[in-house]
Amino acid sequence: MRRSSNARAGSRRGGWRLLAALAAVWLAGTAVAAPPAPGAPVASSLKQRVLFDRLRGVIADVERRLDGVLGVAILDLTSGEEILLRPDEVFPQASSIKIAVLAELYHQDEQAARRLAGNAALGDRYVVRASDVVADSDILGRLTPGVTQLTLRDLATMMIAVSDNGATNVLIDRVGLERVNALLEAQGLHQTRLRRHMMDLRAAAEGRENVATPREMMTLLARLYRGEVLSKPAQDGFFAMLATHKDSWLPRDLPEDLRVANKPGSLEGVRNDSGVVFLKDRPYVICVMTTFLARERDGEEAISAISAAAYGTFDRLARASEYGRVVSPSNGPRR
Repeated sequence: MRRSSNARAGSRRGGWRLLAALAAVWLAGTAVAAPPAPGAPVASSLKQRVLFDRLRGVIADVERRLDGVLGVAILDLTSGEEILLRPDEVFPQASSIKIAVLAELYHQDEQAARRLAGNAALGDRYVVRASDVVADSDILGRLTPGVTQLTLRDLATMMIAVSDNGATNVLIDRVGLERVNALLEAQGLHQTRLRRHMMDLRAAAEGRENVATPREMMTLLARLYRGEVLSKPAQDGFFAMLATHKDSWLPRDLPEDLRVANKPGSLEGVRNDSGVVFLKDRPYVICVMTTFLARERDGEEAISAISAAAYGTFDRLARASEYGRVVSPSNGPRR
């Protein structure tokens, strides 16, 4: 029996719909993925994840040898990969909490530049007082009370470069302990807290310790690096200050010309160091915290060992293609 004209037309329409569907499937299979947005993390390849797993193995080996408690948080600022060990355990910070004090100082300096009252500015002047001197005020304690005049930028340099506790206490009073904690809370950091002045042994004995977790300190530094806390000029000034040369454990076994913006901290039974390593093409955040140490020297060596292992991993990633091939300048064409 012959089909009607309506039946033949329906058949043709069905054929076109089938061809259109097949074409859509083919185009979807051959489409090129859109590139990631600027600044977005780049997914790690399987080979890169193998390297990160080996780094985790090194950290585990360091932990097995350490007579104490270890916490680690490392963030690849390129891929977003994290290497974590006890990331949410609260550790005493010692002088590493000065990172938060410095961040609030630069934050207030921004506000002061906008002529907002009640904010400290880096250029504000301060006359040294005899009562400012506490233990480990190696620079402030040598200055002439009532005569020597410094800027808050000078005091910040002393706080970071030589960890001068007297200079730090002056800055805490100027920016306000509560405002340091408000800055941390605004970043969603609920465990990191400045609870006392430096060398306030009575407060420490009462349990008011300056504390943070590895993850939260990593998060604070990452947000500062990404410009999520300070404007670009303030961000640059903050990291220039934090990168002031100092005796510390993160950069100890790294290349001398590598820029490391960090702040170590030490108390009896405690050794910490947290910072950003500005490795070309592969910057990263690293926070290593130790407590309950049987020997403080072991904590220092653990920090340096983990830092060296992290650098070895990120340096390879920075210099290699996605396949792992490294092309050094010495491998160029010969004349």
